[in-house]
Amino acid sequence: MSEARGEGRDQSGNLSFVVGCVDEDHRGSEEGGRIKNEGEMRKGEEEDDDKDDDSPPERQIVVGICSMMKKSKSKPMTQIMERLCKFEYITVVIFPEEVILSQPVDKWPLCDCLVSFHSKGFPLDKAVEYAKLRNPLLINDLNMQYYIQDRREVYRILQEEGVDLPRYAVLTRDPDRPEECNLVEGEDHVEVNGEVFPKPFVEKPVSAEDHNVYVYYPTSAGGGSQRLFRKIGSRSSVYSPESCVRKTGSYIYEEFMPTDGTDVKVYTVGPDYAHAEARKSPALDGKVERDSEGKEIRYPVMLSAMEKLVARKVCLAFKQTVCGFDLLRANGHSFVCDVNGFSFVKNSMKYYDDCAKVLGNMVMRELAPQFHIPWSIPLEAEDIPIVPTTSGTMMELRCVIAIIRHGDRTPKQKMKMEVRHALFFALFEKYGGYKSGKLKLKKPKQLQEVLDIARLLLAELGQHTDCEIEEKKGKLEQLKTVLEMYGHFSGINRKVQLTYLPNGQPKASSEEEGREEESQGPSLLLVLKWGGELTPAGRVQAEELGRAFRCMYPGGQGDYAGFPGCGLLRLHSTYRHDLKIYASDEGRVQMTAAAFAKVRAYVCRCFSILRVNICGYLLTVDSESLTDCQQRVKVRLHEIMQKDQDFTEADYQKLAPTGSPSLVTSMKTIGNPVRTCDQVYTLIQSLTSQIRRRLEDPKSADLQLYHSETLELMLQRWSKLERDFRNKSGRYDISKIPDIYDCVKYDTQHNATLDLEDTLELFRLSRALADIVIPQEYGINKAEKMDIAQAYCLPLMKKIQLDLQRTHEDEAVNKLHPLYSRGVMSPGRHVRTRLYFTSESHVHSLLSIFRYGGLLDEVKDQQWKQAMDYLSAVSELNYMTQIVIMLYEDNNKDPGSEERFHVELHFSPGVKGCEDEENVPLGFGFRPASAENQEKQTNQGSLEDLSQDETDRALSLSEPISIKRSPMSRNRKTGSMEVLSETLPTSSKGTSYRLFPSCSCQSPEIKQTGLGGGATCYITVSPRFIAQMEGWCHRVFVCLLSHAGFEGCSMVPSIYPLETLHNSLSLKQVDKFLNAACEHSSDAHAKTMKGKHSSQSHAFRELGHLSFCIMMHLHETTTFYGSHVGSPINITWGIECLE
Repeated sequence: MSEARGEGRDQSGNLSFVVGCVDEDHRGSEEGGRIKNEGEMRKGEEEDDDKDDDSPPERQIVVGICSMMKKSKSKPMTQIMERLCKFEYITVVIFPEEVILSQPVDKWPLCDCLVSFHSKGFPLDKAVEYAKLRNPLLINDLNMQYYIQDRREVYRILQEEGVDLPRYAVLTRDPDRPEECNLVEGEDHVEVNGEVFPKPFVEKPVSAEDHNVYVYYPTSAGGGSQRLFRKIGSRSSVYSPESCVRKTGSYIYEEFMPTDGTDVKVYTVGPDYAHAEARKSPALDGKVERDSEGKEIRYPVMLSAMEKLVARKVCLAFKQTVCGFDLLRANGHSFVCDVNGFSFVKNSMKYYDDCAKVLGNMVMRELAPQFHIPWSIPLEAEDIPIVPTTSGTMMELRCVIAIIRHGDRTPKQKMKMEVRHALFFALFEKYGGYKSGKLKLKKPKQLQEVLDIARLLLAELGQHTDCEIEEKKGKLEQLKTVLEMYGHFSGINRKVQLTYLPNGQPKASSEEEGREEESQGPSLLLVLKWGGELTPAGRVQAEELGRAFRCMYPGGQGDYAGFPGCGLLRLHSTYRHDLKIYASDEGRVQMTAAAFAKVRAYVCRCFSILRVNICGYLLTVDSESLTDCQQRVKVRLHEIMQKDQDFTEADYQKLAPTGSPSLVTSMKTIGNPVRTCDQVYTLIQSLTSQIRRRLEDPKSADLQLYHSETLELMLQRWSKLERDFRNKSGRYDISKIPDIYDCVKYDTQHNATLDLEDTLELFRLSRALADIVIPQEYGINKAEKMDIAQAYCLPLMKKIQLDLQRTHEDEAVNKLHPLYSRGVMSPGRHVRTRLYFTSESHVHSLLSIFRYGGLLDEVKDQQWKQAMDYLSAVSELNYMTQIVIMLYEDNNKDPGSEERFHVELHFSPGVKGCEDEENVPLGFGFRPASAENQEKQTNQGSLEDLSQDETDRALSLSEPISIKRSPMSRNRKTGSMEVLSETLPTSSKGTSYRLFPSCSCQSPEIKQTGLGGGATCYITVSPRFIAQMEGWCHRVFVCLLSHAGFEGCSMVPSIYPLETLHNSLSLKQVDKFLNAACEHSSDAHAKTMKGKHSSQSHAFRELGHLSFCIMMHLHETTTFYGSHVGSPINITWGIECLE
């Protein structure tokens, strides 16, 4: 008797795998071991007519699936088996459940490799007997599955392997072992065999098949217990008022681990591959979070180095190739709390692909030689991240460093006041302000104390008008109003700075003009800052940039084509990605980093999974500690901008000595700076008048502006700018120009529906002024720009230099331990990624160092000259500006050769502006060929030199090219594996490659749920360039094309793609340049930084998300933590967090 039934058919009806026969006669000797259905056999007979009758049949390796039918026919198993059938010599046979349950093992189908695992109702004893009889290759050891069914044995084995477990004790209620049944229960604790467990603690049945796990709470938390069970509908636990432990049965009692409400589930496929997902902990409220399709919400996460080693240990200790286990992340450590045995990931195409490839290669490696099948271990294209370089060679990506400005924010606002009251001095002393003379207050408790002082002083002023309180009432009221905004303190959207002034404030600012008498005695300068919060548009920008950045990593070749970002996750799952993300201590920067990270790592905002290091000293500069050079530059800038006459030739020489086209254009637009400021001031007055009229209109009473702002708040910020911009003497405060431009840009983009008159004119004039003031505040001539840039960026430059050096040095702490790297084809070939999120000052400064630090000679290097011309024409470094450094290694070159390492430098000016997009300067595309290789014949896989097509590099709208996905192609051997191939139609007139979208704001038709899948990108391309686009480069560029608009949300400006500044630098060249830039820092800079070196223990904060809430919390830590492979890296040079 036999049974053969088709399973897992693809769209063409081809049989992918079958439900097997029950006797030996149907193993298919004439068919080479492959079991076929009737249709296949008829097809085979027709094909045999055209073949030589004497041709030998192909020997097939039969993989048997022996499990309960519910498991065998599950979606994950079906998906993986379909992919496994893509191997030419592998046939999959599923053992029918009725055969497993009712037939003796000698009647079971024959197989060469057995995939068998226990589940409810499965006869594990018979499977063991079958394995002894047929001796197949076992994917998962069967005898060890007995141990997995007993939690006591699981914990014992884990302990023997040195895996961290929660503190636990076993209570065995066995009459033969009374010594293991000592239980003493108290009101808020239990004592088990001498081990005391205070509540909360966990009570688990010793049988792994029993999922009734209880968590007991202390009386201080209300008592009772949370009773966990296998999911029923949308429930996984319920609360019970019962506080007493169970009195029958044997249990494991263990310490409750605080995990921020998440559990991590890890799935191994062999010792060298692990996939991890996070889910909401069932111990929270018992409600299962499900998506729109009713599936439990889970998110892939990145494992730390130690967690990857734990995954390897678990896989090997239990001899389970396919194995799942649970991790609890608590108190900076990871603990294994359960081992589940054979488990598949659900709803992850990437995992299905990887699992099938790992298992297929494992089977072929073990059995192909035995059956004389011609097969060799394929060199996986994604195993080492190889990419074609622009010089025509293949190199390995080794390092990605990016410096990124934060996303769109609300306008920043600031108020200064001199305070002398004893309460402020007491607060200053309480938090150690006298140690450095400065104090920054951001914590909720600190801000509450400032608010209490303001309320108290205002109350005294109200009761006693003649009281001796020197603080101005208006300033105190503004201080109170701002601190009372939002209804709570978060430490992200407001801060107070106090600076000690021994002799009082020597000179009145424009805000406090009119104060005649000279201040006597010491005072404190109080600076209140608010606003500058990341907007929803800024969050979308960060998320879309995170999606685009995933495509910078090679991976997903061949079968994985069409899955952008697959390479990044493959690097993580195979333990070869060293990723850390840094952010300054500004809230908007932290939020940008979090939004970027969650999308980049496929991590949901609801989980505290990816850690982001917040590095105050590295990425934050105290704006109050200006160098002498900066002070001189600001004074000179103010003098030039206060002249009531048109700019003269001498003014052009003074203000724009570098000859920057963007500066010259802005100066021509302005003409007379004072007259332009008069116009700006008049327009601001008109704007405030219009807002007041709107407020008086009853129809506008409940009008809500963007980001929950009201007309009252809008009027407050514009009225403040009106007061501060021009003082009583009629002179203008040039330092307010960036704030004016900030506000009008915000309202032009986000509050355009108000339709206020003359806002576009105000935008045009304030932008022209800001295009001069903002970049020139970082230095007017080259020497000043370098001096100021080094003051800002010296620590960051040293860190970048360290990142590049450590990439190619033997850095053991960042790689798999040698004892655990066997079987990994490239354990040391990791990709180091460092992402630095910061503010505008660091981006300006770092760009100045690259431009004016002498990296290359513009006269000798044509590509660098073109890059400098492009940067000079960029007028604004907008939100999400990026500077990207990519390091490649050519393993064919001598290790000591300068050609061994190849560096590319890329740049994007960030978010597109609201107006004048047609005047935006054009670069030369992403990764064009270097000039030095123009004469060389381009090798296959390299990119065409585009720099010579200077006259035709612009966007061509006359002949649009629609980028669309082609239909998914399949054949019999691909099963249901979806292979998406991107096609790029060629243009007969196209001669250059541009990543420019067709518009800056998305049309209303495109939903806010992501990128418009049917959107069309218009580009000009070269036919020869298209012909050479193969492999990874092809998919990366297509992905960048499809993401070029970044317009996933209505009215969210798109982001300019990366432009290559240079792509033929050597590592030695860059290292020498960075070393020289760091060494040339002046003594004044060293003095500025001297006071910033503080204890390492306060150097960093971890940035995460609280479980299922969109909020962030900070934890102090003494080391870097990230998803890199290896131990945390201790930083030995001084670091300070300014919070």
